[in-house]
Amino acid sequence: MSPIAQQVLKDLAPNGILYAAINFGNPVLAQPGADGEPHGVSVALAKSLAEELGVVLKLRTYDAAGKVFAALEENAWTLAFLAIEPVRAAQISFSEAYVLIEGTYLIKAESPYSKIEDLDQPGLRLAVGKGAAYDLYLSRTLQHAELHRADTSADAVDLFIDQGLDAAAGVRQPLEQVAAKNPNYRVMQGAFTAIRQAVAVPHGRDAGAAYVRDFVERRLADGFIRGALLASGQTDVSAPR
Repeated sequence: MSPIAQQVLKDLAPNGILYAAINFGNPVLAQPGADGEPHGVSVALAKSLAEELGVVLKLRTYDAAGKVFAALEENAWTLAFLAIEPVRAAQISFSEAYVLIEGTYLIKAESPYSKIEDLDQPGLRLAVGKGAAYDLYLSRTLQHAELHRADTSADAVDLFIDQGLDAAAGVRQPLEQVAAKNPNYRVMQGAFTAIRQAVAVPHGRDAGAAYVRDFVERRLADGFIRGALLASGQTDVSAPR
């Protein structure tokens, strides 16, 4: 492989350190391991990139995507794993999507709703994690229902249950885990959006962003991402290719 350009290293790993933000709020992407260390496809990608660049990797963990994005203002990271959203794209350069995840609703088992569209009605109250991709998406697209925001996606489920709201919006897999443990709830068929998870670099780091885009394309093509998803137990999540 050709030597890494100095501008790429300056953009992604100033002082020889790649600071990568890892979001535990989306367990499809990252999970705390029994050893206390982060695991998952986003961690695997961060490690692979750091190894390719020949730099030290420092992981900074967060419990919600909104907190990852907020940390951008503190220059806390040079690499993050976030869903592609227009609001974020104003400050972040994204790679192509490396994972596609369904956003759907957790509802009461006896709820009369059968279609995703049924949840957008006047008077309905939907819980969502503040700043999450589905918060941003639903904020743009809902016409009638009211969003109630919790600090994290996990807290949104608690908010839905504790306050008797009509639904909790989120990633399908963790919502299905809640429903599997409690027959009083079910996850709706269908999705209100397919969340496109990508690798993010702050604006103004153009050489680094271009390198990351190429890196993700190569990791998709060589099967690395699919393998990392399987290794972390995410067998029902799809990589674009």
